[in-house]
Amino acid sequence: MKKPLLAALSGLAIAGAGVAPAVAAPQAAPKAAAVTVDFAGTVSLSNCSGSVIRFPNSTDTSPALVLTNGHCLETGFPAAGQVITGQSSTRTFGLLNSAGTKVATLRANQVVYSTMTDTDVTIYRTTTTYAAIKSAYGISPLTVSATHPTVGTAIKVVSGYWKTIYSCSIDGFVYRLKEGSWTWKDSVRYTSACNTIGGTSGSPVIDTSTGQVVAVNNTGNEDGETCTVDNPCEVDENGTVTVREGINYAEETYNIPACFTSANVLNLSATACTLPKP
Repeated sequence: MKKPLLAALSGLAIAGAGVAPAVAAPQAAPKAAAVTVDFAGTVSLSNCSGSVIRFPNSTDTSPALVLTNGHCLETGFPAAGQVITGQSSTRTFGLLNSAGTKVATLRANQVVYSTMTDTDVTIYRTTTTYAAIKSAYGISPLTVSATHPTVGTAIKVVSGYWKTIYSCSIDGFVYRLKEGSWTWKDSVRYTSACNTIGGTSGSPVIDTSTGQVVAVNNTGNEDGETCTVDNPCEVDENGTVTVREGINYAEETYNIPACFTSANVLNLSATACTLPKP
């Protein structure tokens, strides 16, 4: 994973990413005019980055949600195979405006969902609503796309922690990305320009043609090792392993909206929901 900052400094966190033969990917879509991507709606955590997100069907009066990585969870990394839902939380987030200036502190009251199995996500429920945030600060949430991203898409990785924006493209998709005891499915591989660092964990990956979130930044291969912590490797359908030192990755988010109601209530039993279950 692209480790949390404190873990990065201690050398104990997850980061790194390997690159192996990618699975067949959808054809690149025709290029559209780029939208402005800035820091509005992103957040800074104590050791990671994140964003205030909504789903296509979320209502403005729903509790605002914050998206970051599973390995950014304040109670520690979820174990392989573990799924956490409904866990109490008082985590705080610094809400940023378009210039990257902190304008408010948001507070969570629940870890709605967190896992490092198949994907690497934590979703927090805050004590406020989208409408209240918009009214007080003029900031709207980022919308999570419900469509699988495509190869060649221009993207920006927006780190609220570092107040830095990385620009590159989706280079491909990885059938399985393995790091230590964790395995992620259909991960996004960046082109080399997105040289993300510790503290960028949980940053939203934004499609510059739509302004929507298509993935969440999580890892990169730091030392060229194979499938170790901080050094993920790519594994294809035939079991062939490939490592690409210095290349970074994200986990797709298109499958998350189907698991939430319009009121932002988690429903893992929904017919179209494919997220791992407890």
